[in-house]
Amino acid sequence: MGKIFGILSLKGGVGKTSSVVALGDAMSSLGKKILLVDGNLSAPNLGLHLNVIDPENTIHHVLSREINPGDAIQKLETFDMIPASIFSNLKFNPLDLKDKIRGLRRRYDAIIIDSSPALNEETLAVMLASDEIVVVTTPDLPSLSTTIKAVKMARNRDTPIAGIIINKAHDENFELSIKDIEESSGVPVLAIIPYDVNIQKSQSEFIPSTTNYPRSDSSREYRKLAGVLIGEKYRPFSLREFFGVPPTREEINREIYYKRYFG
Repeated sequence: MGKIFGILSLKGGVGKTSSVVALGDAMSSLGKKILLVDGNLSAPNLGLHLNVIDPENTIHHVLSREINPGDAIQKLETFDMIPASIFSNLKFNPLDLKDKIRGLRRRYDAIIIDSSPALNEETLAVMLASDEIVVVTTPDLPSLSTTIKAVKMARNRDTPIAGIIINKAHDENFELSIKDIEESSGVPVLAIIPYDVNIQKSQSEFIPSTTNYPRSDSSREYRKLAGVLIGEKYRPFSLREFFGVPPTREEINREIYYKRYFG
């Protein structure tokens, strides 16, 4: 029975959709069958990242009860996806998302839902449909403020929070630290993704960055997180471990998560 992860951010531009694609691709590289779902119903982006621009069948058609969920699945090279319609006049209730996709659990090891970057019914629908959520933020105060709102919203709905992804990190002293973000949100940071221009380049080529640049630091970090979330540890050779350098905070958090669910 596949687990459903909702990827959330209440602020645009933090790299939420690129994280959805990278995690899905990374989980697939570990031998898992993965489905991505575009839950950003008013301003969908997932298809634009994967060159699925004007699909005939989408999650909008599923939610409006015109087709079954399986009829909207697009099979891509490394994973499957259910896209959304960029332009749609269909009438639907976003809160039906949970009921519409739960039957797909039997076909996949994990389902990852991209959400709307706003505090609306679409975001609530993703929360209610998910077994756990992962919040994406950048290490700055405006993003942190929306991260705290997303965490509060999830807790009010009793949706478990797996952790936070700090994205587009430059490792500069003017950025918020992992300690700042954890103490303010009350949620562990599971990954710190360094800023990587190759992620944007991969988007322009419609290729997941984890496939296009598998040896980059960002790809390695996404694979480490994907492995922990799916129950398959990803442990590349590390000079830090060879020389006995203590693990980072996010590495410790990933180990705690893994032992809690799989250990």
